Amino acid sequence: MFPYPLSISLALLGLPLTRAAIPSISGFTLTWGEDFIGTAGSLPNTGNWIIDTGTSYPGGASDWGTGEIQTYTSSPNNLRLDGDGNLVITAIKDSAGWTSARIETQRSDFMAAAGGKMRIQASLNLPSVSNPIGYWPAFWTLGAAYRGNYLNWPEIGEFDIMENVNGLNRIWATLHCGVNPGGPCDETNGLGGNLATGCPGSNCQGNFHTYTLEVDRSQELEHLAWFVDGVLFWQVIETDVPLDVWEQTVHNPHFILLNLAMGGAFPDAIQGSTTPVEATSSGGMYQIAYVAVYNA
Repeated sequence: MFPYPLSISLALLGLPLTRAAIPSISGFTLTWGEDFIGTAGSLPNTGNWIIDTGTSYPGGASDWGTGEIQTYTSSPNNLRLDGDGNLVITAIKDSAGWTSARIETQRSDFMAAAGGKMRIQASLNLPSVSNPIGYWPAFWTLGAAYRGNYLNWPEIGEFDIMENVNGLNRIWATLHCGVNPGGPCDETNGLGGNLATGCPGSNCQGNFHTYTLEVDRSQELEHLAWFVDGVLFWQVIETDVPLDVWEQTVHNPHFILLNLAMGGAFPDAIQGSTTPVEATSSGGMYQIAYVAVYNA
């Protein structure tokens, strides 16, 4: 126990007095959370996070399997705590090309128990720049069986909780599963929907919003549900895919990823041409106030 009130103790430790609050959710228990409290300029806690670097996993698909063009680094120029309770991922272009950052949870055991529910949630502020063509911030998961294999996608499952491309005021949500190409999830497209009306109340870019995936195994028909600021905008139910595919994808543990990619198949498809472009702005910042997993 601290001998002083929390605010005084943080000051004595040289930590900021502001704190990103991980909210309570009625009916759920917090399983794991990260509020990114730490010294400005430092890297996120490596006890909680793996920092991915380069352009692929060892032996995995090149360009992270998506055609993205940046190199991920562990440099504080690309990945740092801001000292005010946020993680900042910055995409930078220099004479050598684009760099950015990607992290994933050390824990890979996040799942909804039979008869239960799980929520994976984050408060995110998407990059706001003058020319955002090619920007691709994401908040997502992969099945735990992907680690050390890197060639078993999409059968291990992927939940894209938040994807945004080219600075559009829209959010995409997708389930990836089965086989590639084609299969029950129409790979490489996945079973996806989007919030075409924009984030509630304010633009997705330049403002914090709450992005949530709920995995519900408590009802006769299990389902996945995606929310922005509590607004439901996409669902997939277990009868949308064969039962064995659903079980492989939903009944097994996942880990969580956050990254800011540049270019690749998704932004290229939405733009209708190769991204980023020469005029794309360098220095766009993707801010994460907290990430949390809840179970019920």
